[in-house]
Amino acid sequence: MTGRKLKNLLYEQVARIGKAASSPKRLELIEVLSQGEKSVEQLAAATDISVKLASAHLKELKSARLAEARREGKNVFYRLVDVRVAEMWVMLRQLAVERLLELQAAMKEMVTHPDELAPVGGKELLAQAKRGDVIVIDVRPETEYQTAHLPHARSIPLAELKARLGEIPKGKPVVAYCRGPFCMMAIEAVVLLTKKGIKAARLEDGVAEWRVRGLPLANDL
Repeated sequence: MTGRKLKNLLYEQVARIGKAASSPKRLELIEVLSQGEKSVEQLAAATDISVKLASAHLKELKSARLAEARREGKNVFYRLVDVRVAEMWVMLRQLAVERLLELQAAMKEMVTHPDELAPVGGKELLAQAKRGDVIVIDVRPETEYQTAHLPHARSIPLAELKARLGEIPKGKPVVAYCRGPFCMMAIEAVVLLTKKGIKAARLEDGVAEWRVRGLPLANDL
């Protein structure tokens, strides 16, 4: 093989990753898979597409060695092959936010409430949560919380939040998080909490973003 043919082959192989990540739905599937293993049906529901289409997208991710599958009876479950796939998604999204004005404008529409508590993040949030000065709630499904969650966070899935408001200590501000900046669950949680008179803020970071920042997760402590 000539030097040029070899060089072309090298770039072609790397381009397989870019091709697999070139679909908006496949990027969303990577984001959801960053929360842990899920069945094809769960992934289809989470991304609002048919099971058939979800399967096709997942096969593309598998072909590029970004995801892997296992069968359990009639069900097929997928997971990311490596935590670095989730990190790739976070860094790609961060670059897009920095460079694309259209994306910046779209994200401004996600502002929840004008009286929302000023958000905190990182080590400051960890310290406040450890002291009990702020209540951190994870509004993702319980299974995602069990896979990995932020230190000192309580699992109160969005679907259960209204019924479980009594579990939140009175007079304590709340910080809600879900799957990252594009996730709407934490936004809905903040709206609900604010309407109930509870000071609340959304943490844009999810588990994947938290890890990329070099911050510990609960199972790391």
